[in-house]
Order: sequence, then C-alpha cells, then structure tokens
Amino acid sequence: MFGNRSKVVLIGTGMVGMSFAYAALNQNLCDELVLIDINEKRAIGEAMDLNHGLAFSHSSMKIYNGSYSDCGDAEVVAICAGVNQKPGESRLQLLKRNAQVFSTIVPEVVQSGFDGIFLVATNPVDIMTRVTYELSGFNAAKVIGTGTTLDTARLRYLLGEYFEADPRNVHAYVIGEHGDSEFVPWSQALLAAKPIKDVLKDNSQTYYMDDLEKISVEVRCAAQKIIEAKGATYYGIGMSMVRIVRAILRNENSVLTVSVRLRGEYGGKKDVFLGNPCILNNGGAKRILELKLAENELEKLTKCYDILNDNFKSLDL
Repeated sequence: MFGNRSKVVLIGTGMVGMSFAYAALNQNLCDELVLIDINEKRAIGEAMDLNHGLAFSHSSMKIYNGSYSDCGDAEVVAICAGVNQKPGESRLQLLKRNAQVFSTIVPEVVQSGFDGIFLVATNPVDIMTRVTYELSGFNAAKVIGTGTTLDTARLRYLLGEYFEADPRNVHAYVIGEHGDSEFVPWSQALLAAKPIKDVLKDNSQTYYMDDLEKISVEVRCAAQKIIEAKGATYYGIGMSMVRIVRAILRNENSVLTVSVRLRGEYGGKKDVFLGNPCILNNGGAKRILELKLAENELEKLTKCYDILNDNFKSLDL
C-alpha cells in the first residue's frame, strides 16, 4: 500500500479540515492532498488558495479537489465532515444527524477500493469513529479517531508551565471520552522518569494536588472557552491531525492518545472506541497500551465507557 509517494484525502473543508490542510502544507506532510466536500465549489476554492502559497513553503505537495474515486490509492482518509449543532438541539440529536452524514460518506470511500487508514475528527469523535468502523467493515486497527490527542497536548503544556519544565518531558495523558467525562490518571503521570505524585510529596510546600485538579478542569473546559471567545476550535485539532497522520505515513511507532477500539482491556471492556495511549504506525493502531489505573481511575474510565456505549447503541445502526 505504501509506495514512493504518499497521498492523503481530506473529506470536509470546513474550519477543522482546512486547518489540517494548511498545517499539512506547512509541515510538508505528504506528496498529494485531495480535498472533497459536498460543496465542490468550496473545495475548488480551498485548493486554489493553498496552491497559491506553495511558493512560500518548503513543500512541492500536489493539492487538488477530487472525488471519492481518489480515495482508492490513498494511505489515509481524514474525515472532518459533519453538521453543526442547531440551537436547542441535544448532543444525541447532533450525533444522529452526523451518523446519517457518515452513512453516505464511508460506503463511498470503501467502494473506491480504499485500503488505508481512516482518521476521524468529527465530533462526538469517539462515537463517530465507532460509526466509521461499523460502516466500513474494516479491521479496527485501521479506524482511529483524534481522541484525546489534543487534550493531552493541552495538559502537557499546562503542566510544563506549572512545574517549569519542557512539556516534552512531561509524560501525562488525558484518556476516555473526548468530552465531559474525560480524565487524567494522575497515578500514571511522570515528570521525566519521576512520578508526579512523588514530585508533590517531595515538594509539599510548592506543588499541590488541588492545583493539578484545577489544571485538569482547565483542559476539559478549554474547548468551550475557545468557542465562547471565537466561535469554534480548529487550529489545535488540525495540527494534532497532522501529528497523527505523520506517525502513520512515516511508520513511526509513536505513542498518541487516539480513539481506539477496546478489545478486553480494563477488566474486559470491548467494542467501545475511546482515547487511550496507542502505538501508531503505517498499519494504524498497532497496540493499545493498557494503563495500570488506580481504583478510582478505573471507575472514571468505566463511566466514560458506559456513556459512549449507551450513546452509540441509541443510534440503532
């Protein structure tokens, strides 16, 4: 499947999709980037706009609007398509409408002969990733969502500020639902090789667990604050998509908290897609890393699992 040239197809040229495309261009992510949108005129215009910036980039990427037939030889199909929430509309109603949108998109992609990796960014992302898995019939390893990748990046940035350390040396994760029930398993968090709980113990007059809990709330509420300030979030998730796709295209075996299908981890939990550290390469989700959660953390994960499972079953696919 992976030849000398890499090809990515983006479905949905809204703000999230185009933030991904713009970041992909600036980071020279792939050789070909195909844009597909139900509004073909928009996709044409977006491709033109990106191409006019090629001379200022370090990329020789081929960018063009296309159709589902272009998915056949792609390594990755990234889905950002979906409908916006209407005033007074519940999250579940939005979910049902987006599931209908996906029921027209995913079969078209599969029919093209596509045999690569699906990457889903449409919210609620964990359930939409599971919808993609069910509609595609693909092996679960080849269907992933952006999950809590961005949440984890937000967490590491804030912890880096708090501990006055490079965020790249903070090893902590946000797991579970990309949403209200997500949480930080502090029992697994490290500053370099030292457990953060030991850092607190050894510096009891400097760092406090209450502060860390406030940080976790700030991470969980970050999207809502951005939405209140500017209407939507798109740059961060677009860049996190680029990071995920790069791990796939370059066969990196990188660990990222993508949305993946559980296969009996955490006490026998199965079928639900949720954010969890996972090794990613050109085959997709190579291996889920099951964390050794404390009892209260396992209870929080179970809550996420139940919420996501119940909402998916309400779709009656």
